[in-house]
Amino acid sequence: MAKGHRSQIKRERNAQKDTRPSAKLSYARMSVQKACFVLDAIRGKDVKTALAIVMYNPRYASSVIEKLLKSAIANAENNNGMNIDNLYVEECYANKGPTMKRVRPRAQGRAYRIEKRMSHITIVLNER
Repeated sequence: MAKGHRSQIKRERNAQKDTRPSAKLSYARMSVQKACFVLDAIRGKDVKTALAIVMYNPRYASSVIEKLLKSAIANAENNNGMNIDNLYVEECYANKGPTMKRVRPRAQGRAYRIEKRMSHITIVLNER
């Protein structure tokens, strides 16, 4: 086949694909800053410690991230056949999503804008 043939390009792109187990939550109804408080606490920790931190953290983001972390662990165990005891949180980050804009009526006919922010949260695991 020719060098720039579509199937060869796809084959090369799939060869570079990241095989680490991960889980992604799109359009989470929280701002990036609020999600990052919890994500910063679990980055680099082993999975059992990260789950313990997230379970007892009082923030709303921690309940969402706990579910996402459990999903990433299940992906590692079922799809990649990894041992749970050797897993740790290699990467975790929150990217900015779309913002819902709402209007709040104020005095004398004015309107203030309320921005309800969203984020895309990603957790990537790896084995030690």
